[in-house]
Amino acid sequence: MTADVVPRWEWRTFGDVTPRFAARAPDGTEESDEVYLLAPGVDENVKIRGGLMDVKALQQVSPAGLEQWKPVMKAAFPLAAADVRKIFEALQVAAPPLTRAQYTLEQLVGELVGPSGRARAVNVHKTRAHYKTGGCLAEVAEVLVGERKTRTVAIEAEDPAQVIAAVRGEGFDPSRNVNYPRGLRRLIGMEG
Repeated sequence: MTADVVPRWEWRTFGDVTPRFAARAPDGTEESDEVYLLAPGVDENVKIRGGLMDVKALQQVSPAGLEQWKPVMKAAFPLAAADVRKIFEALQVAAPPLTRAQYTLEQLVGELVGPSGRARAVNVHKTRAHYKTGGCLAEVAEVLVGERKTRTVAIEAEDPAQVIAAVRGEGFDPSRNVNYPRGLRRLIGMEG
């Protein structure tokens, strides 16, 4: 990732929620199948979407409860062993011995993540609708993990005050913020 990537402040909630902006036609919709790599108690956002390894690091949490996220990796498979080490560092899990120079998605999940004992690969299907509210980007997503289904709403921007105003404008409490890794762990019953 380049150094000029600007971190964004994000607020998210999970459950049976519908923001006011969802009554409008969305700016766009998309469906995706993703694989999240989760570890108990670790909130770093580590996922595979569209054939890319995507890692976002939590930079800070504001006094109001917003989280600032910065993309730190977006790499195509096969991944170099050095990138695989960075993934395990983000998950705060000791990397198993890396015997290959490069790893395909299947090798990463089958040979390294599953056997690590602490990390877990979770297949997620998302149907997302994109909006703008209060000058912020927003989305409403239906999330399906196996037979478990939930909805998530997110509002994000570079300016935390703008995010807080938009969250309040939609009738939500900014301090009730649940990031994707935490929301998915709760959905699947993974402690942490």
